[in-house]
Amino acid sequence: MDDTALTLLRSIPFWDKALDTERQAGAIVSGYAAMVNDPILQKTIALQGKEESRHARLLQTLINRYGIELPERQPIEVPQNIEPVFTRFGFEECLDTFFAYGLFAIARESNVFPESIFTIFDPIIDEETRHIVFFVNWFTYTQIHRGQGFTPLRSVKTLWHYGKALSNLIAVFGNDDPSKTGFAVTGTDIFTKDLTIEKFLSICLSENQRRMSKYDPRLLKPQLLPRLASIALRILELIPKRKLETVERASA
Repeated sequence: MDDTALTLLRSIPFWDKALDTERQAGAIVSGYAAMVNDPILQKTIALQGKEESRHARLLQTLINRYGIELPERQPIEVPQNIEPVFTRFGFEECLDTFFAYGLFAIARESNVFPESIFTIFDPIIDEETRHIVFFVNWFTYTQIHRGQGFTPLRSVKTLWHYGKALSNLIAVFGNDDPSKTGFAVTGTDIFTKDLTIEKFLSICLSENQRRMSKYDPRLLKPQLLPRLASIALRILELIPKRKLETVERASA
């Protein structure tokens, strides 16, 4: 990696939050796995916990390898009532992963970093995809198993959880995000200066479709952000046309 790329890599406001997120994910998911009685679910969730912890170790290795300076991380504390924390984390991961698809593709297309970096992280993105596919199916299965499978009720609970997760992303666009929590949403200008919101959403949607297409169509997939992004794109595509029609009518 040349000096320019290394300087850019070190300047990305990503590493501390990414490392903390993966460390917390490993602890939360592994902690919840230990509480699950169903042997199949327990094995699956435990595997996810190991993968999240491995992601954290990989990030720490890169941080050490490239001399990225971070303060010493605090120990991760896992609460006893862990299922609500596991659930909140799952919905947040559904949102974060959708935007990460776009950021990863844009960074790769920019050719700023060696392809070997993306070769390392591409399987990680695939693992995160598998995690969120499992999560939405786990959440639905759990609600039905507990007698809360009535579709309108389940939809309300899902929207409520997504609403809490979205509140974190909304804060990104204000001034109260000193930890750069929303780097996946706002950090694309590091790699390209002429990116439009339309192009970013289009890339997120196409990457979401590409990665989700690997899974059995009978499985549930995260739908909220893909649907919202599709609606936003349709609205944005209409705006220039409306402006042009207004000008043409005014000059007629």
